[in-house]
This record gives sequence, structure tokens and C-alpha cells, in this order.
Amino acid sequence: MPASAEAPVSYQLAVGDARINVNELVGRRVRLDFDGVIRCIHCDRTTKKSFNQGYCYPCFRKLAACDSCIMSPEKCHFHLGTCREPEWGERNCMVEHVVYLANSSGLKVGITRGTQVPTRWIDQGAVDAIPMLRVSTRYLAGLAEVACKQHVADRTNWRAMLKGEVPELDLEAERERILGLIGDDLAQLRQEHGEDSLRVVEESPQALSYPVEVWPSKVKTHNLDKTPDVEGLLEGIKGQYLILDTGVINIRKFTGYEVRFRVLD
Repeated sequence: MPASAEAPVSYQLAVGDARINVNELVGRRVRLDFDGVIRCIHCDRTTKKSFNQGYCYPCFRKLAACDSCIMSPEKCHFHLGTCREPEWGERNCMVEHVVYLANSSGLKVGITRGTQVPTRWIDQGAVDAIPMLRVSTRYLAGLAEVACKQHVADRTNWRAMLKGEVPELDLEAERERILGLIGDDLAQLRQEHGEDSLRVVEESPQALSYPVEVWPSKVKTHNLDKTPDVEGLLEGIKGQYLILDTGVINIRKFTGYEVRFRVLD
């Protein structure tokens, strides 16, 4: 579900070749009908089950984008010569990454490619986020994140995020606090990987708002695999979720599913 950082965040829903402005549909009744067909987003073959949000099993097994080091970048093995797709690794992992702090349901640390700011923050439903480090590779970003995780969470409480239960935080002050706690770790990383491989940044935080009219008091999820027809009043959009009065649905989870999307009124 492509999005752009406007006030509020602007969302589009890709349905076939069409792009639907979903913000304009908040307050209207919508329906999603899954016809039972799932296509791999890489090779386009039909698959009975989607792996890693959109891939068939063979692609899941062979593509670098589905390797375990994507979820655990500190396990990157590109430097060992064992990357599944070295050219893909050069384009996506051996490039500048940002280690950041975000407030989605409380303070968390994360990493993303420099080109994915602020898209990654929007995906997580962050109300504000701030860069902390810029590093030369995904592997180094993962090592820096591991150091941070001793002092701050790396997960979002997605239920709290969808309820709008987000505390106010001073991210600039939190950045200084975390940097002070991991100073020795950063010095060690510079010694091992070079002084220019990692730099602290003083960039300003970015605030984000979302098109939500009603926050759910209780979060119920829709699953197209179990209930292929989903209908409800669209009350908002946040992160990768459509918030309906009948429950929420994670659109990214069903990437590759053939779905008919209709506006009912």
C-alpha cells in the first residue's frame, strides 16, 4: 500500500493496474473479496500459500530478499561470499543505511536503507521518528541496532499503535541518551570497520499523522485465508492497516492475493 508523507499521510491501494486514493474513502463502506488465487510477486506463478508476504516457496528459498539476514541484518553473510544474490546484495545491502528511533507505540530502534526514509516509518505507523546513525552497510546497521537493543525495544506493539495509544516522547533527548549508552559499542565498530563507516547525525525528527477518524477500542483482525470476504466502514488507515468498524486488515500481509475491492456507498 504505497504512501507519501503528507499531513496526513496519503495512501494509495494498488488493485490491478489501478491506484485508488484510499484517504478519500475514509468514512465510506468498502468490501474486499478474495477469489482464492495467490500469485508470487517475483515470478508470478500461482501458489497455494504465500511466504514472506508475497512469495512462492521456491522464490522464498532462493531469493536474497527472503534470507534470514533481512530480518536479522547482523547475520549478513555477504562478506563471506555466500549471499544468495550478490548483485542484489550490492544494490540493497552494501549501501548507506539509517539507524533510527521511532515512536509507534513507545520508543523503538530500527534500521532502513537511506532511500526508505520516511517510508519505513510510515509502514510502522510511527507518529514521529528521528535518524540517529548513518552507516555504510546493512550489516553494520544491524550491529549498531544490536547494541541499541540492550537499552531500547526493537518491536512495535501493533495493537497499541492501532488504538492510537502512543505516548509523547522527546526523540532528540532520547537519541542523546541512547548514544551515550552505546558510546563504547560505536567506538568498537569504528575500530573494526573504519572511522568513516559510521557517523552520528543531528537531523531533526519528523512528525507523521494518519487519516483516522475513529480509533478502535478493541483490535480484531481480518484474515483473508479464513474469511475471504471482508466488509465494513473504513474508519482510518495507519501503517499497513485498513481500520474498519468490523476489524483491521494488514494489507501487506496479503500482497500477491487477487482481491476485488469495492466501495459500497
